[in-house]
Amino acid sequence: MTSSPTPVTLATEQARTRLHELTVIDVRTPAEYASGHLPGALNIPLDRVRRALPEIRHAAEHGDILVVCASGARSANACKLLSERGIPTATLAGGTGAWAADGHDLHRPAACDTRAGWSMERQVRFTAGTVVLLGLALGLLVHPAFQLLAVGIAGGLVYSAVTGTCGMAVVLGKLPHNRPRAADLDTALTVLRKR
Repeated sequence: MTSSPTPVTLATEQARTRLHELTVIDVRTPAEYASGHLPGALNIPLDRVRRALPEIRHAAEHGDILVVCASGARSANACKLLSERGIPTATLAGGTGAWAADGHDLHRPAACDTRAGWSMERQVRFTAGTVVLLGLALGLLVHPAFQLLAVGIAGGLVYSAVTGTCGMAVVLGKLPHNRPRAADLDTALTVLRKR
């Protein structure tokens, strides 16, 4: 029985010095990716990584893979998935947020939609806050049972913090503005095949 390769964590400076030799895969939503990503990063959202396994495996045979996201949580999940399939990977400590905080440039393609994309964390906070306020208002104005909406969101946030997962982010990730266009994903997969 072969063991799975253990994912490595690179500090931002380590990643910066090796960026020219790494295949960088950004597993955030397309809106987050468009708001700024590591130079040369390919966007393959976390829920599309399984579909891209053959291309990622091919790229890993020709060089090291660095998986990034906003803070490191989604990229750690992607690295675990890839590791379980025998694909060696590294993740960026602190994600794109740490990269930018350390003063490194983010690439924002001119061809991307000029609207500022909201990070998934910001989308979750907005949605959770809206549902809580709606539940409280409807509970006061219509029927007290609507306050259960606020209770449900609070419970979901506690569960999310304890488990490191977020069901609301999964649901929000399926909205059209967070979905990659087929052409964008196909382009990323083509680039990986050519590595």
